[in-house]
Amino acid sequence: MHDWPHAPSHRLGSAGAYIVTAGTYRKEPLFRSRERLDFLLKQLFERATEHGAALQAWSVFPNHYHFVAIFSDPQEIRPMIRSFHSITARHINQADTTPGRRVWFQYWDSHISFQNSYYARLKYVHENPVHHRLVRHASNYGWGSAAWLERNSQSAFRNTISSFPCDRISISDEYEVTEADFQ
Repeated sequence: MHDWPHAPSHRLGSAGAYIVTAGTYRKEPLFRSRERLDFLLKQLFERATEHGAALQAWSVFPNHYHFVAIFSDPQEIRPMIRSFHSITARHINQADTTPGRRVWFQYWDSHISFQNSYYARLKYVHENPVHHRLVRHASNYGWGSAAWLERNSQSAFRNTISSFPCDRISISDEYEVTEADFQ
């Protein structure tokens, strides 16, 4: 099967861990306030619960997000993302009085089939606020999962995750995020 070169492929075959990344249209920082990021994160949690996704790691930003989740039914990924994008787009467009504006562009998903890849991607998502130079310690970022990981996991598990390199993994993350994007 050949992929269309202008859109991400969505091959949803097996249950398990998936990493998902999506960005706003034209990478605009539409979720640029604490309230908007809080809403985005709340909707991510609600849609994940609604669609049977067990979130393992997450980072949401004014213009994109990443998450890792376990799906017992990978066919739930597409309706989860569709619902998440629809609810958040309507909310932000209503707040900005811009009905019909395109908010989300595309999303990428990838089934994580190897344990080492799983750990590397967990680290990548947990540490993404540091990658974007928003904080020095990922646990200081209010819309990511690093602080949750510190509170809810054993140190041996955290040490395992932190030992995995994530500089060679392929994740679509060409998003510029600066402190100026946060109002």
